[in-house]
Amino acid sequence: MPVELAHRYYQEGADEITFLNITGFRDFPLEDMPMIDVLKQTSKNVFVPLTIGGGIRDYTDKNGRQYTALEVAAEYFRSGADKISIGSDAVLIAEQYLKTGRQTGTSAIEEISRVYGNQAVVISVDPRRVYVQSPDQVKHQVIETTNLGPNKEKYCWYQCTIRGGRVGRDLDALTLAGVCEKLGAGEILLNCIDRDGTKQGFDLELINAMKKAVTIPVIASSGAGCVEHFYEVFTATRAESALAAGIFHRREVPIAEVKKFLKGKVPIRG
Repeated sequence: MPVELAHRYYQEGADEITFLNITGFRDFPLEDMPMIDVLKQTSKNVFVPLTIGGGIRDYTDKNGRQYTALEVAAEYFRSGADKISIGSDAVLIAEQYLKTGRQTGTSAIEEISRVYGNQAVVISVDPRRVYVQSPDQVKHQVIETTNLGPNKEKYCWYQCTIRGGRVGRDLDALTLAGVCEKLGAGEILLNCIDRDGTKQGFDLELINAMKKAVTIPVIASSGAGCVEHFYEVFTATRAESALAAGIFHRREVPIAEVKKFLKGKVPIRG
């Protein structure tokens, strides 16, 4: 199914395709042969950049054999990936950096970007909003929001999550992204748990805050429900690209319709 979907998206005009294995944190990806096979099969017929994410981390298998994140990434690249996406492990790496204030040179971000270039390393950020009455309430980077909280709070921060959004961490998304850029990441895939599947549009406030926090490209994700939402994200923010899943999977909004609507209004590929 993923191979067929990817080929359909390619034929419909997608500029890039991303595979995110959101349960990849549970298993060793090199034993997840279906994912490797998906990449190999897809790369035979799809000629746009492919990004793969899920489980790219150091790992010790049941026989005691140790694998580095670089080895895992290398297998993905050999199977047809152009970029790899690091999610949960990026949060843990950033936390360690903030704790020590030092780069180890051995983190997954640093090693993979050193060998394959920072353009090959995408950080998948999965934050959720936490509302506060005042910026002084927390140590995190806070934004003022027009989307007030349940108790009319005017401020919020974006809490990083790991394990497919299941576990929250004491780290905000803007700080995470800044650290990851410093360590060698070349792109931010910015999801927003609060908007995922809502079809209410992208979280423009989060995207604008992220664009101020980093200099690397930002991919806006989560919340697209119609062609107008793509126009909105490209005119109300400086996001370089936008990602959607469900509306394309279910054919609710064809990719060709998005490009047709955007043509002449904003720069698009092809």
